Amino acid sequence: MVLLDNTIVGAALPDMQHRLHTQLTGLQWIVDAYVLLLAMLLLSGGIFGDRFGRKRVYLSGVVVFTAASALCSLAPSAGWLIAGRALQGVGAAALAPASLALLTAAYPVPGERVRAIGLWAGFSGIGLAAGPVAGGVLTDTFGWPAIFLVNLPIGAILLLAGLRHLGESRNPNAPAIDVPGTVLSVLAVGMLTYGLIEGGARGWTSPVILGSFAAAAVLLAAFVAVEARRPAPMMPLRLFRQRLFTVSNAAMVVVGFALTGSSFFFSQYFVYVQGSSILRAGLQTLPMSLAMVVVSPIAGRLAARYGFRVVITAGLTLAGVGLLALGEVHAHSGYANVWWRLALVGTGFALTLSPLTGAAIQAVSPQESGLASGISSTTRQIGAVLGVAVLGAVVRSRQSGGASFEAGLNSAFTAAGAITVGAAVLTGLWLTKSQPAEGSRATHLPAEPDAVVTTSNRASAKSC
Repeated sequence: MVLLDNTIVGAALPDMQHRLHTQLTGLQWIVDAYVLLLAMLLLSGGIFGDRFGRKRVYLSGVVVFTAASALCSLAPSAGWLIAGRALQGVGAAALAPASLALLTAAYPVPGERVRAIGLWAGFSGIGLAAGPVAGGVLTDTFGWPAIFLVNLPIGAILLLAGLRHLGESRNPNAPAIDVPGTVLSVLAVGMLTYGLIEGGARGWTSPVILGSFAAAAVLLAAFVAVEARRPAPMMPLRLFRQRLFTVSNAAMVVVGFALTGSSFFFSQYFVYVQGSSILRAGLQTLPMSLAMVVVSPIAGRLAARYGFRVVITAGLTLAGVGLLALGEVHAHSGYANVWWRLALVGTGFALTLSPLTGAAIQAVSPQESGLASGISSTTRQIGAVLGVAVLGAVVRSRQSGGASFEAGLNSAFTAAGAITVGAAVLTGLWLTKSQPAEGSRATHLPAEPDAVVTTSNRASAKSC
């Protein structure tokens, strides 16, 4: 459900824009409201499960996510839909880490746990791949509210089955919840996102936009100061003293930025530039999703054999080249000249996700591996928030200068590709060349189709 709602919305954006009479800015908020809350509450969601019970937090997340989906489906305006999407993000932040924590607690034998987590990641991959097609079919047949209504029966089944079959578990030694860090991080990234999304409409030099950027800087500084002084911070800054940890998370921000930011425009490109139907547009985006599902399971094995630096640098290079190639497509470009570019992007990013998480985990002690994985997931989602905001700003800026929507998309894809290639250079030069130790977690990393794949609580890390 969590991953499906990360990808299914993209296919429905053209219909939302038409029926809700909203502009590009509104579409950006519809996507970013969900990702922002998910990103900034993900680590806290894991700690909530540790302290108050994973079953309780998981089922609470299911209830919130399902209720928010109902609100989204009934939204009469873009504003109500954005509110519902934000509430969905809150539910997802509780649901995702608690689901994996329950799984690790249910399978204490390491071999069985690895297989269970592999299945968990496999279902996540199905959600990722099914999103564009399911969104296209449902939107084309019933309209955009149907993409949220599909969550209602799933949520009801999860709630009933969970109440009956799930066992409760918790960590009595779980750290206190970092309320100041959580609040400051949400406000800081939220203000930055507001400035980036609204800047194109209100003017980059308007007092409101300049004030939002200034507030974001002050809030970020306050977050760093608070985290440096707390005994149990949500994001221990000392971990970033390790070059491997810092570079891998910086690269993960770029992956989230380029992947989610560019995916935001795929369906709009096929519908508005090439004149495809919503259903056909959903099918046309499949090469990227399928490439990620096929390649992701082998990325961890490749990293174990050749090292993180080789695989991650190669993946970022492939993805960057694919995005640069997408910057050259036009209204008259045949699909035979487009699909391979999408597949190249999907292949490249699939090669980076699991190894980047593995690199972050290897940089810390075994007791902090779950926390490192959670931070890696969070940085990916932060990149996703910024990607939708920044690349949307690129398109709006081009349009305000008189360029067509097609030209704006070309600029956005080119910018995403250039940043991704730059990240490839960064990892090639600075990512520590190291092999995962035999038998380490890195050699058993599940396919990580999205940043929601996380063990963001200390109890799960200790049990592993």
